[in-house]
This record gives sequence, structure tokens and C-alpha cells, in this order.
Amino acid sequence: MLDNLKDYKIILASASPRRRELMGGLDVIYEVRTLPDVDESFPSALQGGDIPLYISQKKAEAYRSIMAPDELVITADTIVWLDGKALGKPADVDEARRMLRNMSGKTHNVFTGVTITTATHSVSFTACSNVTFATLDDEEIEYYLGKYKPMDKAGAYGVQEWIGYIGMENIEGSYFNVMGLPVQRLYNELKKIPAL
Repeated sequence: MLDNLKDYKIILASASPRRRELMGGLDVIYEVRTLPDVDESFPSALQGGDIPLYISQKKAEAYRSIMAPDELVITADTIVWLDGKALGKPADVDEARRMLRNMSGKTHNVFTGVTITTATHSVSFTACSNVTFATLDDEEIEYYLGKYKPMDKAGAYGVQEWIGYIGMENIEGSYFNVMGLPVQRLYNELKKIPAL
């Protein structure tokens, strides 16, 4: 599998433990490399899936100047899109609480933008999953905020955690995308990368 990549050193440019877990599930040898303070701002005119796509490309650009000729770098960004607004990682517990209350009983989109970069090739794509939450009461929200760690997650929740078990009524699209990396699509795109 992925014999076209056998001469590449594969780099996952992400500090996310979920992305590391998902990347490991592809049975490829890779290493994690992160740069401090990569700018994740985006133009205010961008909407929905264009936001994480733009940020994944911006992250890739930050790595381009330090890449070795035999390296393949994977960058990604995930947002929750609700009522025409992007929800990234919450700044504090109050913002996390607001996000969860706003998603309660509604359907939101989870968009992940991914960019694969080599010295001679670059490809980017966006995956979208539609997630419907049950109505969450304040006790459930407070339990999740107190017991789990939603501060490093877009939309203040991890679908693979308790809140996903009790709150996710329906999902259309990739479950793994909601975790932060659409691995099936990534695998297909990696198969198309020209061999060294």
C-alpha cells in the first residue's frame, strides 16, 4: 500500500493527538513536526469549508521553506460551521459553554481542510460532515466541560468523547473528519502523489 511514498519522509504537521491517532491508523511511518506560532488568521470574507482549506494551505506554506527534497508534509485545519459562523477552539470555558448551547438540538457542519505538499507537488481538499446534536441540558454541558478537555477542539467538543456518545443523533459524512482528519480521502489523495 502507498508504494509510491516509500522514498518520502512523511511529516504530519499537527500537534493534535486525534490527528496523530488517525494518521497512525493508515499504517504509514510518519513523524510529527510542528512550528510554533503559525498564523491561523483568515480573511473575513471566507465562508464554510474555504476557511480551513485556506488555513491548511497557509500552514503548508510555513513549512515549504524548511522542507527537505524527500519530505512530504501534511497540514490540516478543522472548523465547526454553525448558523453562518465559524467555531474554532474556544478561548475559555464560557465560550465553550456558549458553543455547546448553540449547537444543542441543531445540525452543524464540520469542515476539515487538508494540504499535502512535496518539493514538486501540492494538493488541497476539504471534507464536510453534517452533525446533528440532540438537545443538551445544562447539567450535561457542565458535566462535559468539567470532566473532559474541550478547549483544544473546534466547536468545543470531541465526537469520540462522552458528549459524542450521548449527544450525536446523526452524522452524514466521515466520522473521522469530525475527529479532525478525513483519513479515507487523505489515503486516496496520497495514492495519487508522484513517486520520488
